[in-house]
Amino acid sequence: MVIFQSAIFSQVHLLYGTIDLVLLVVVAWAVQERVKTAWHWGVIAGLLASLATAVPALAIITAYVLITGIAIYMRQIFWQRPLLAMITATFLGTLITQAISVAALVINGTPIPLLEAFYMITIPSAMLNLLLAVPVYALIGDLASWLYPEAIEI
Repeated sequence: MVIFQSAIFSQVHLLYGTIDLVLLVVVAWAVQERVKTAWHWGVIAGLLASLATAVPALAIITAYVLITGIAIYMRQIFWQRPLLAMITATFLGTLITQAISVAALVINGTPIPLLEAFYMITIPSAMLNLLLAVPVYALIGDLASWLYPEAIEI
């Protein structure tokens, strides 16, 4: 997903916002009911995503682990509506990822106009992520069903 994101999906822009495919996959995996490895994949996604960005690795890993926790929490709150958990966690995850990235860059000395970054990057990124949340949820749901089939009672 990191390769798809950096090679293909990074070319899709809305103002300066882009799609965070890794975030969408992590959230979609974490909100699946039968999945027990969400934490593992959240850390792995953070490690791999940190290789393709200028943001410090610790910030990206922290963001993805935090997003994984939020997605698992949303799955518990909206246990009968996993798609609502996906949409909520995607929106919150986008805001958190952007906030942590901006904070890490500001700490490292990069001058960033916060209000402009919010309107030109964060909001468009959230819109793009929400647009793709449902298709990614469907694909990852099929993958989870294939990897974790339900036990059939006889």
